[in-house]
Amino acid sequence: VMQCSASLDVLFLLDGSYSIGKGSFERSKHFAGKLCDALDIRPDRVRVGMVQFSSTPHLEFPLDSYLTKQEVKDRIKRIAFRGGSTETGRALKYVLRKGFPGGRNSSVPEVLIIISDGKSQGSTGMPAMQVKERHVTVFAVGIKFPRWEELHVLASEPTDQHVFFAGDADDAANGLYSTLTGSVCSATAPGCKVESHPCERRTLETVKELAGNYVCWKGSQQPNAVQASLCPVYTWKRVLIKHPSRCFRTVCPEPCDSQPCQNGGTCVPEGLDKYHCLCPVGYGGDIHCAPKLSLECGVDLLFLLDSSAGVTLEGFLRYKAFLKRFLQAVMGRDSPMNVGVAQYDNNVRIPIEVGQHKDAFSFMKSIDALNFGGGGTLTGRALRYIAQHGFRSTPVFADMQDDLPRVVVLLTDSKSQDPVAEAAKYARDRDLLLIGVGSSFVRAELAEVTGNPKHTIVYSDPQDLFNRIPELQRRICSVDSPEGCQAQSLDLTFAVDASAGVGLENFLHMRDFVRNSHLHFTINRDVTQIALVVYGSKPHTVFALDTHTSNSAFLQAIDQVPFLGDSASAGSALLHIYGDVMTVQKGTRPGVNKVVVVLTNGGGMEGAAAPAQQLRDNGILVFVIVIGDAQRDILLKVAGSPNYLVHISSYEELEYYRDLIIERICEEAKSPVNLCKPNPCMNQGICVLGPGSYRCECHGWEGPHCENRVLRGDSPRSAVLPPPSHVQHGSSGWQRFSRASWHTKRH
Repeated sequence: VMQCSASLDVLFLLDGSYSIGKGSFERSKHFAGKLCDALDIRPDRVRVGMVQFSSTPHLEFPLDSYLTKQEVKDRIKRIAFRGGSTETGRALKYVLRKGFPGGRNSSVPEVLIIISDGKSQGSTGMPAMQVKERHVTVFAVGIKFPRWEELHVLASEPTDQHVFFAGDADDAANGLYSTLTGSVCSATAPGCKVESHPCERRTLETVKELAGNYVCWKGSQQPNAVQASLCPVYTWKRVLIKHPSRCFRTVCPEPCDSQPCQNGGTCVPEGLDKYHCLCPVGYGGDIHCAPKLSLECGVDLLFLLDSSAGVTLEGFLRYKAFLKRFLQAVMGRDSPMNVGVAQYDNNVRIPIEVGQHKDAFSFMKSIDALNFGGGGTLTGRALRYIAQHGFRSTPVFADMQDDLPRVVVLLTDSKSQDPVAEAAKYARDRDLLLIGVGSSFVRAELAEVTGNPKHTIVYSDPQDLFNRIPELQRRICSVDSPEGCQAQSLDLTFAVDASAGVGLENFLHMRDFVRNSHLHFTINRDVTQIALVVYGSKPHTVFALDTHTSNSAFLQAIDQVPFLGDSASAGSALLHIYGDVMTVQKGTRPGVNKVVVVLTNGGGMEGAAAPAQQLRDNGILVFVIVIGDAQRDILLKVAGSPNYLVHISSYEELEYYRDLIIERICEEAKSPVNLCKPNPCMNQGICVLGPGSYRCECHGWEGPHCENRVLRGDSPRSAVLPPPSHVQHGSSGWQRFSRASWHTKRH
């Protein structure tokens, strides 16, 4: 973004002596390329040339040789290290004698950039002064561990704006731009300004250090006399020396400085004035990660607030704030829902009847008027009362029943002082959907109330309560909707960490997670296919996608899953899935969404990012579910996006997240599918896309997917595929069929 754009001649003097060495010389070249990024290189603006110096100077290319920035950077990369002594003074005299080769003869400002370690073997003071007297601006850039005193002699004044360190290329490029902006370049971008801040220069110096006093023998003036004495002994060692300095850098306001992303979203800057937000699951209603919460489902909704002494006044006020934030997000003018609020302690009250308010403003005023009770916690009594009286005020007509689903959301953080199971069953038997929201302290009781872990929402701390708003919205709108992906075609592979780091007991928790996931799917060849891979140091396929064609067969096979107990390598497991599981030979179906779900404790993920990307490049989503503490940055590379990374604090809580995770998978499985990803053609066949279809071009093979070798001189042909509904699996693999049509997308 920051480029010096002006008519300017720039000549690099690149130290290629033996004191630099070949490695540091390559870093100098890289640094010179970085400095070019800060220059607007083109014939009528900035021109660049380069001289390499050691024992003698050598012109690498004049200023009029290359016309674009990329050409200059490519040429710099090809420069070869020459070696020799460090004759900086001779190089400066070359510039005094030759000028800027290919330049515009001082008709434009001239800038000399010297990249060196400052350890010249000759005098540099006089030629440096003569160069500067010709109105050449001189920058000195230290490489390796430079001799800063000499670099300050070489550079123009003020030296703290003309001396840089190549070790931090981006910082030095900013410094060059900042200094040039104050003289020859156009003004900085709007909002940007040059600021001064303390910095330091580092170098290695050899210092003399007293090691101690040791006995030595000295002669005396007397004949044949030698005296014993203590003599100092010194050692020499290299010490890192830091020199305080000041740096001038251009600072621009970042668009993310104002923290525009809400609800835990991550701001990613795009240039000087643009950004985008990476939003957590459930957010993204606008560019700032507002909740995706418009309650488009029509329900009669009653919030039941615990206002007993057990939740305390602070907890009750938190519930009121939660209610207001929820309703602000979901309650619009055309919302099809009716909402009310009840509260309970020893007694039950319904201060806001269901459907009483149709606008958010009047609703907020009624919520503000709610008072804390402070009595006992009689949750069972409250549930029975609500089942009998909570929805009596819902608008009905004489000849017409109100058939909207009825939902009760219980907000509590205190264990009930009366039984809840029978009262909750009474409410559910009257067709009320009960949703429980509370802390982990009341998790078991909430599960008893709701009768279904899916309808239990547990928050970890008071602030986390507000993060559960999107999940609550989904639970409310899930009433009467089909669960899971039962109506969607999906090829799903679970990769389960069976290493010693997980342990047998925790492995069984993950196995149960996979087993219970079958409740959300219809397992057969036409709808959902599931494969299971367990892995330690090596992966093991428990069953392939096309092995089991019913939910009952899937359940029987799960109990045979082996625990491996060695080290973990998620990378080898994902490579195995890519090459041996998610393939046509092993049952994947073209035109069907494909997902891999990795269950792990976060160990053995070091080499997993590349195969995970390979899966994504072939149209296969990768979800990572990590249990316990793990390095988020590595896991994020494997998942590819925060949207596909789920972190769970303990194995015991894994089961409570199953429904949410499966819902997320089903939501993503609705995305469009590339029929050629992964490649359905076997034996190096080439997949060719058509409009809503594909065909395989075979070489030395034939058949719909190039599965049959050409025999007895048959010429290889392209297999043209019919719709997938006509593709049948036989005992010998893919059966052959006519080549009359293309293979079309599964609907």
